Amino acid sequence: MKIQVVENVLKANDAIASANRQRLDAANVLAINLMSAPGSGKTTLLEKTIPAVGNDSRCAVLVGDLQTTRDAERLGQVAVDTVQINTGTGCHLSAAQVAEGLNALDLNRLAILFIENVGNMVCPAAFELGEHVKVVLLSIAEGDDKVAKYPTLFQQADVVLLTKIDLSEILEFNHDRVRDDLSRLNTRAPLIEISSKTGQGMDRWLDWLREQQHQ
Repeated sequence: MKIQVVENVLKANDAIASANRQRLDAANVLAINLMSAPGSGKTTLLEKTIPAVGNDSRCAVLVGDLQTTRDAERLGQVAVDTVQINTGTGCHLSAAQVAEGLNALDLNRLAILFIENVGNMVCPAAFELGEHVKVVLLSIAEGDDKVAKYPTLFQQADVVLLTKIDLSEILEFNHDRVRDDLSRLNTRAPLIEISSKTGQGMDRWLDWLREQQHQ
């Protein structure tokens, strides 16, 4: 009986996610779900990315956090619109919460919607939101064993961003280990090494974003 309850919850979520996707498609808005552990650099990445994509790609952000509006306040400086979604004790965003966030946006003004999911490497992977692509971040500071430890998250990625690579010379990190683990889980997602601080890898990340807009 408990298994059936979980299945029903996921089916209900998927139905709302499908409706979200239809709304986004109708408005011709590309939705990107960013998932990672806390502190991997999602907010900083968006602070650098949104101004770089240019005025033609009008960007909004749905920010998921348990508490506070701190990330939304930062992103409000660069995005057309920013909506904070506080989940309380919830460890992920749900499709229903994203639907409420969409209600607060004028989708016809937008080209890209970034969904900054709650920092967690487990729960967000189980819940579709209506996004078109999934971006998974892994920072150098987290260690090179996370791909193997959290396979479900990385299996779903459309691109994997290895962030904070400016710390590579300071911290021991085996890049080959990450590549090998990804090769066993997900061969379609490119791995892009990036530093929001120095700008390294940003051009490749922006090129990937533009490719998604034209698909």
